[in-house]
Amino acid sequence: MQLREKSHVVKPLLGLMRPYVPQILLCVVLVMLFNGADLIKPWIMEIAVDDYLTAMVAGEPVQTGGFFLFQSLTGLGVSYFLVVIVGALASVLQARLLARVCQSILNTMRLKLFDHIHRLRLTDLDDIGSGRLLTRATNDVEALNEFYNDVLIGLFRDIFLLIGIIVMMLNMNWRLALMAFTAVPLILIITFLCRGALHRNFVKMKALISRINGFIAESLSGIRVIQAFGREKEKYDELHDLNLKYRKTTMTQVAINSFMRPVMEVVNALAIVLILLFGWHLAGQNTGAVEVGVLFAFTTYIKQFFEPINDLAEKYNSVQSAMVSADRIFSLLNDGRTLEDLDAPGHEAAIVGRVEFRDVWFAYVGEDWVLKGLSFTAEPGEKLAFVGATGAGKTTVINLLSRFYTPQRGQILIDGVPIEEWTLPCLRSQIAVVLQDVFLFAGTIADNVRVHADITDENIERALALSHASEFVNRLGGIHAQVAERGATFSTGERQLLSFARAIAHQPAILVLDEATANIDSKTELLVQRSIESISEGRTAIFIAHRLSTIRNCDKIFVLDHGEVIESGSHEELMAKNGAYAKMVAGVEA
Repeated sequence: MQLREKSHVVKPLLGLMRPYVPQILLCVVLVMLFNGADLIKPWIMEIAVDDYLTAMVAGEPVQTGGFFLFQSLTGLGVSYFLVVIVGALASVLQARLLARVCQSILNTMRLKLFDHIHRLRLTDLDDIGSGRLLTRATNDVEALNEFYNDVLIGLFRDIFLLIGIIVMMLNMNWRLALMAFTAVPLILIITFLCRGALHRNFVKMKALISRINGFIAESLSGIRVIQAFGREKEKYDELHDLNLKYRKTTMTQVAINSFMRPVMEVVNALAIVLILLFGWHLAGQNTGAVEVGVLFAFTTYIKQFFEPINDLAEKYNSVQSAMVSADRIFSLLNDGRTLEDLDAPGHEAAIVGRVEFRDVWFAYVGEDWVLKGLSFTAEPGEKLAFVGATGAGKTTVINLLSRFYTPQRGQILIDGVPIEEWTLPCLRSQIAVVLQDVFLFAGTIADNVRVHADITDENIERALALSHASEFVNRLGGIHAQVAERGATFSTGERQLLSFARAIAHQPAILVLDEATANIDSKTELLVQRSIESISEGRTAIFIAHRLSTIRNCDKIFVLDHGEVIESGSHEELMAKNGAYAKMVAGVEA
């Protein structure tokens, strides 16, 4: 990723820091104190050796002066101790403050990403996949922690320390300093050669962890199917192959890192050797002897000098990882495919229940049309039904009515207002959908009926009674009984009844049932039919059904075939036509 390409990533990353500028500036001050302490310690030791210890050994008078604590070895010791204390306190405070800022930023990022994912259009969710989304919300966000915590302030700390060391070394002996700096180009060359391999490998690692997350999530969701068909070994082998690929990229990362650190240590040692040899050489020249304390300070500074350089080289790995993760996160956040009108102003009103489809065409992919010029009108309080073979387009009607998808042609109106002009919260809060594939969340029965809406326990109890779910709910301990993940401990029929109660409790203006009685036994179906009669009074109800017995009392029945209405009318009218619907009824009764 070139610098020009990184700008669109770095800018929003820095933008997330804007609310925490005062805390970050305080971190910078603490870093300067910490680094200043590191810079002063070798200088104090140089004064102690050259101005005191060397003079004492040679029997020469000690030259004192300057700061009062520097006028004796005891004062120098106290000074050294105070510098260590100040540096330690600054380091602790800076680490705690920076950690608080970093976690606040990551918390904001996680919530923003989570909210964005929930606003994605279903078509894009289908394309992206749950594994990739899970990786972005977990692994990629966590990778940004290194950028903020280790890189951002660490980068300033290392650069500030480098500048300070260079100034101190040049001030003590510029010849020795220039000799030490000869190792810097070698380090830059090594880092430059490694960075391309690092970036390419990080991209592979991120892609593989996304695939692994997606594979595991999919396997857990379908574990009953896997066990039922005895596919455990095959799934194990698939994950084994993915793990081997991920292991290969990880080992490549380790190999590059394990190469860089020892090489840096070798360069460090080489620089110290050069300093000692060159210092010995200067000691015998007329240009002036190099004092023992200066050599001691220089060896300390040279170690400190290469520490931030080594650190910067290693931080390049973190930068690469963070940049790849940030690019993936912001590519998702900035793709512009979300339901932005979720919070946008629009038409809001109590829905009466008139639904109209005008020449609606829709395809999930390209021009593979699922609906072809569908037109119908449902007046308030009417009951409509759609029947037809699998793939005829029945469920697509629900998806369009709830604005999960947008038709490519035609128009959908609710109470005479185009559906896209309604605010989504207003629209969806007044349309209740009971799906054949019921999803229950881990929590309580009340939570699953309420779904975070402001519904009292009494209304939940009433909804359960109307849906005839009270019997088994009471058997479990009431509405506060726990629900396992995805409602795994309930039968299919019980999950269906809870979904029905969920719809009833929200008092919708439009009720949509997608094969809602498909998994309920005949006895329960009769009870549900009675409750449907009571709750659909004065409401528009739309049924998608294979069980034709459940829709005989509907005002209008539409027979779909390959996305087109081939017959419509009441049950009696369609039976009188002796067409496709009559044949379907005859086939069921037979």
